[in-house]
Amino acid sequence: MSKLHLPHPMVLLLACVLVAAALTHVLPAGSFDRHEDAATGRTVVVAGTYQQVEAQPVGLFDAFVAVPRGFVAGAEVIVLVLLVGGAWTVVDKAGTLRAIVDWLVGRFGKRRYLAIIILSFAFAAGGALENMGEEIIPLVPVLLLLCQGLGYDAISAAAMSIGAAMVGSAFSPLNPFQAGIALKLAQLPLLSGAGLRTGMLLVAISLWIWWTIRYAERHRVEPAEAHVIGDVTFDVRQRIILALVVAPFVAYIIGVLNFGWGFNELSAAFFMAGIAVGLVGRLGMQGTIDAYFDGMRSVTAAAVLIGVARSISLVLEDGRVIDTILQGLVTPLADAPRATAAMLMVPVQALLHIPVSSVSGQAVLTMPVMVPLSDLLGISRQATVLAYQAGAGLTEFWTPTNGTLMAILLSVKCPYERWLRFAFPMVLLLTALFIAGMLTVL
Repeated sequence: MSKLHLPHPMVLLLACVLVAAALTHVLPAGSFDRHEDAATGRTVVVAGTYQQVEAQPVGLFDAFVAVPRGFVAGAEVIVLVLLVGGAWTVVDKAGTLRAIVDWLVGRFGKRRYLAIIILSFAFAAGGALENMGEEIIPLVPVLLLLCQGLGYDAISAAAMSIGAAMVGSAFSPLNPFQAGIALKLAQLPLLSGAGLRTGMLLVAISLWIWWTIRYAERHRVEPAEAHVIGDVTFDVRQRIILALVVAPFVAYIIGVLNFGWGFNELSAAFFMAGIAVGLVGRLGMQGTIDAYFDGMRSVTAAAVLIGVARSISLVLEDGRVIDTILQGLVTPLADAPRATAAMLMVPVQALLHIPVSSVSGQAVLTMPVMVPLSDLLGISRQATVLAYQAGAGLTEFWTPTNGTLMAILLSVKCPYERWLRFAFPMVLLLTALFIAGMLTVL
């Protein structure tokens, strides 16, 4: 893999769109019946109801029409990237962003590994609690500057942020979008198996942090500028700006917990904060707007990737082959021995996650089919849920259809193939950890 050179993420995603369209011409169209599930409030498939339906192959033009449709479907996330990217540039122009980073670098000093440990645990907690992903994109400018100040590279920035968050999301006993919804669909108590998952989570994040520190120190380059503890001071104006930077995050957490806030509210909070920072930072209205547009231009490519990634699943849905793929992958499991079938559920879920990029969407698609199959084969439902978490959660680390990952890699200027070389060995180890957990509850 050391000589692997992959094309630009945009080329990869467009190729995935075309492959998805080609599959609609090759695979038979099919569909499961669906119903509203009272426990989750979502539309789920009905096991045993798969049937072939009239083919709806997606042509070349329709495949490209799916791209702007993907932008519409992913509009909330795209707007978040643009508005928050603009806000951070305003903070940077006001001089506060650099001051914050210089202060952090000075505080960590020679104990720079603490930055990786603290930030990795923080992002893992975000992943464990609320499937943090897109929310990391606004923090990329700060992470990049911090890593540059510590002498770390782009992979280190991605690993301690989106990488740690994906570990937390995959192994979490609480994540409502992965373990939570899968346990509900398996008709298991929400905290069943929490002890096992918590233990696995602690092992997994410890391994990930070790792997990140090992890589970061081996590839560290002494920064051009030295930072001395205590050499950065914040005047009143900078402290006000710092408060304005923190305010959107605090408001978002309160809003999510109490008022059902989503990405639009977070975007609006950052938009307001960005304008206020510009005025407090004496950029003036014209300077603030100019800085905002500069920032939006800097994240346009990342926003575009999110829209294109979303279009892949739209093509497969239009061609009515998603259910066919599920049926084709699950059917052979019925003839496999119990332990073999249980372990094969992991790669089946992994393969399904390539076209089904939403972890919650995959849960409502697969669990109603996997649970009756596991009952038939004598596999515990707990093991079935763990197989889903392993397949869906760990595939997030490497599939190009993960638009958030691709956007963050592009934002930190980390080539996709370099990320694969870094992450893939650890993904294999984390998969083994999941399988070991499955065998204890098989």
